[in-house]
Amino acid sequence: MTELHPEVAAVTERVVARSRESRRTYLDLIARERDSGVHRPTLACGNLAHGFAASGEDKPALRDGRTVMNIGIVTAYNDMLSAHQPYGRYPDQIKVFARERGATAQVAGGTPAMCDGVTQGQRGMELSLFSRDTIALSAAVGLSHGMFDGAALLGICDKIVPGLLIGALRFGHLPTILIPAGPMPSGLANKEKQRIRQLYAEGKVGRAELLESESASYHGAGTCTFYGTANSNQMMMDMMGLHMPGASFINPGTKLRQAVTRAAIHRLTEIGAAGNDYRPLGLCVDEKAIVNAAVGLLATGGSTNHAIHLPAIARAAGIVIDWEDIDRLSNAVPLIARVYPNGSGDVNHFHAAGGMSFVMAALLDAGLLHDDILTVAGQSLRDHARDPKLDGDELTFEDAVPDSLDDTMIRRPDNPFQPDGGMRLVKGNLGRATFKTSAVEESRRTIEAPARVFSDQDDVLKAFKAGELERDVVVVVRFQGPQANGMPELHKLTPPLGVLQDRGHKVALVTDGRMSGASGKVPAAIHLSPEALGGGAIGRIRDGDIVRLSAAEGLLEVLVDEAELAAREAAIQPVPEAGTGRELFAFMRHGADTAERGASAMLAAAGL
Repeated sequence: MTELHPEVAAVTERVVARSRESRRTYLDLIARERDSGVHRPTLACGNLAHGFAASGEDKPALRDGRTVMNIGIVTAYNDMLSAHQPYGRYPDQIKVFARERGATAQVAGGTPAMCDGVTQGQRGMELSLFSRDTIALSAAVGLSHGMFDGAALLGICDKIVPGLLIGALRFGHLPTILIPAGPMPSGLANKEKQRIRQLYAEGKVGRAELLESESASYHGAGTCTFYGTANSNQMMMDMMGLHMPGASFINPGTKLRQAVTRAAIHRLTEIGAAGNDYRPLGLCVDEKAIVNAAVGLLATGGSTNHAIHLPAIARAAGIVIDWEDIDRLSNAVPLIARVYPNGSGDVNHFHAAGGMSFVMAALLDAGLLHDDILTVAGQSLRDHARDPKLDGDELTFEDAVPDSLDDTMIRRPDNPFQPDGGMRLVKGNLGRATFKTSAVEESRRTIEAPARVFSDQDDVLKAFKAGELERDVVVVVRFQGPQANGMPELHKLTPPLGVLQDRGHKVALVTDGRMSGASGKVPAAIHLSPEALGGGAIGRIRDGDIVRLSAAEGLLEVLVDEAELAAREAAIQPVPEAGTGRELFAFMRHGADTAERGASAMLAAAGL
């Protein structure tokens, strides 16, 4: 057995020690819910009759009190979101797969599933982060009926997997498996898509050419193929052992995709409390699993959004992880994958090169992952480093390939793309922020330049088009935090800032907002806490102040005398307009935690 890397061990010990009291409280909760919570056999006749009234052929099994596992399906299906469109037929299929094992299944409830790709740069994006809390609440409502002995969670994209997992963890006594639907086949080459976006930003091509390019990229059912938050979600669920082995990146509509979904439901029927292999979600998601998720995020250059989501998921299970933990792990974990926007190939190319099974096996071999975690489908995490295959109609699982099939996509830890994981904590007199370095050239990881301050991302675009940013500049965009406007992603700033950088200017972004899983080649200090509305020093930066951002030094500061900075009057947030339903989320903004704690109003209000 490979010895665990000392820094991974040290960070895990730090997380365990910090979480001792809250984790004990959580484990007491799920033990109490398992033994004396709301369960189908204890429901009154009226309750139970309501619960199976429309169950058709499954009604006799649910009615007669036999020991039958009833699986609660929580689905984020809608047919506007390409990643979730395949889920439309999953509930009917799952019911069939459950009956094959003498079990039943019901749709416990649905959750919203907004597409950040549709709302990116639009007002609806201000609902995006808090849709995670809404999804968690929706999942909890669905599972609250006490009708279920296990849960199948159908979700893939940005806030949806974290939200489903947070909600389900409050029912952590139930065995639970997350079931993905897979990425769409590859479309337009990513470099070409990026080229067209920058040409559009420069005014050299029109809307028709841009739309044609985007349509060739996002062209069918399935998850977007770049390695953003959605696909980072799938990676993390693999690293935590919450998927069936190799489930993440099989394309939709294939026999193999359906076979793996069937295997997941069959497996759920084997890990319930009534059997001898009980695997409740709350025990699967422990401190080691959370650290594994962070290691996977760093090793693959995953989405910066998980610097927010992972602490929130952990809190729902009584575990506390912070950005210092992630920073320390980043020093120890090498970058072994380059997937667009960090590389040229997409997740389909990544999967073909060996994919998650190779990455997991390689990290285990290097002692960078905890093997001894409770997973949904194996004796250890090593059992998840396998690929599903069809031998005729029979599903089999093969060991990971011994070597990368494309070392421009994936490498072993002893020959990495860079020696660190590329997600650094930067801090100073402006607060604490995240800097994703894995896609940024080393020569650009330290920037010192005059600030140009904005309170709205659209004003940045106007200044760019007017030629006002044609110089070395640190673009500061404030009032973008969770309390101010829901912390929207600022992804549409990437093309113009990339243009400025390509023209030879030293450029960086500093913001209390998010930059998404598509964080790219422009150095950016994001998630800055405390945010402007919370009294953060970002609210006192003025145009022309020199800002220094350095990943190597772990530094983010404005080079202004401390007394002068403290004496300055803080900027006032522009009054946001009502519309697009944003006003309905005011209570979430007002109660939101800091980004480092997960930016959740729901968890804060619950005292978690």
